[in-house]
Amino acid sequence: MNLEFAWPWLFAALPLPLLALLLPRAANTTPAALRFPFYRALQGNLQGHTRPRSRLRLVLATLTWLLLVLAAARPQLIGETVHLPVTGRSLMLAVDLSGSMQNEDMQIGRQQVDRLTAVKQVAGEFIKKRKGDRIGLILFGDQAYLQAPLTFDRKTVITLLDEAQIGLAGQKTAIGDAIGLAIKRLSKEPARNRVLILLTDGANTAGSIDPLKAADLAASEGVRIYTIGIGGGEMLVRTPFGVQRITHSDLDEDTLKAIAGKTGGRFFRARDTAQLAKIYDLLDRIEPVSKDEQTWRPVDELYAWPLGAALLLSVLIALSAAFNWRPATVAVEGSNA
Repeated sequence: MNLEFAWPWLFAALPLPLLALLLPRAANTTPAALRFPFYRALQGNLQGHTRPRSRLRLVLATLTWLLLVLAAARPQLIGETVHLPVTGRSLMLAVDLSGSMQNEDMQIGRQQVDRLTAVKQVAGEFIKKRKGDRIGLILFGDQAYLQAPLTFDRKTVITLLDEAQIGLAGQKTAIGDAIGLAIKRLSKEPARNRVLILLTDGANTAGSIDPLKAADLAASEGVRIYTIGIGGGEMLVRTPFGVQRITHSDLDEDTLKAIAGKTGGRFFRARDTAQLAKIYDLLDRIEPVSKDEQTWRPVDELYAWPLGAALLLSVLIALSAAFNWRPATVAVEGSNA
């Protein structure tokens, strides 16, 4: 690690306090109140008490100024160079938060869970493996919302996905709006690297954009859309006669297949977490991977330390003046009489 200064030119301000020595001193016009024939002895006694304290304040003030200039120059601790493999892929993940995502027809291990919980589990593992990919997150219900822009910070994206709750964006499903928002966010990325993974368990029931028209726009912008239909279609329902298994699904497979077909993507059906995991593994093989590499060096800002020390010294100087550490002086005038 190396210590560097972001603004080293600010060290030129160090000699500024010396300019005070070039200024003329103000004339002391205070009239003498008393006359003492032993003025010189009294003056020496007063100076003997005040001089050490004046020197101490001068030292503290000098140190304070040096620390302030040091903080202004922004000292930084530069870490070792870190190499990041960059695949070149920009993946936008759009997750349905409509009310039907609370249906408990998925399993994690032997435990029956709702669809959103299953998506969080499997999608979280998928995001963890996306080293070098830029990941973004869109949550949609009645409307679509950008939860995380494209970023290399996979940990934050996983946290935001884990915090998502069913109904947070409304109870309906705006698939077209989600696609439109993804197109907007991917438009500045290289055309060959624009990918949207859309997870939903229903049909388009809200929003201002028709899903198929949004798919046509995505195709013209070079955005490939992989659609994933969530849900087993069977769920357990508690009735007065006990727990019964019923078949129910609002999934519009035809529309999802059309969206994927128009954009050069593919449609997948995930009836359980195992199928969902396989789909994510397949996406790694489908999407091209480049071997570009980026480097960066971690930077830790250290200016807070000298700034805090300067503040502490300033408090000490203020306290010394407030408690009047030196004896009160009396204006006198010497006389040989």
